[in-house]
Amino acid sequence: MDIEQEVIRTLHAVLGLDAAKQRLDADSPLLGTVAELDSMAVVSILTALEERFGIAVDDDEVDGRTFASVASLTEFVRGKLNP
Repeated sequence: MDIEQEVIRTLHAVLGLDAAKQRLDADSPLLGTVAELDSMAVVSILTALEERFGIAVDDDEVDGRTFASVASLTEFVRGKLNP
């Protein structure tokens, strides 16, 4: 499984982004760049990632750095999968 691609698919699905119009890759910034990414979206993304990867995320584990870019969010998920 390609974790980065699954994270990108989750972002597109939860945020309702058109994959053809808004391409995301590891270097894509998230917070402050993707208008659809508000506090409610963050919760929805975390819930979707928990379900997709079978992980559990505590509120105190997440801060702005987690959602700085696709790469930082992917690394967060990798860290949860391989503690």
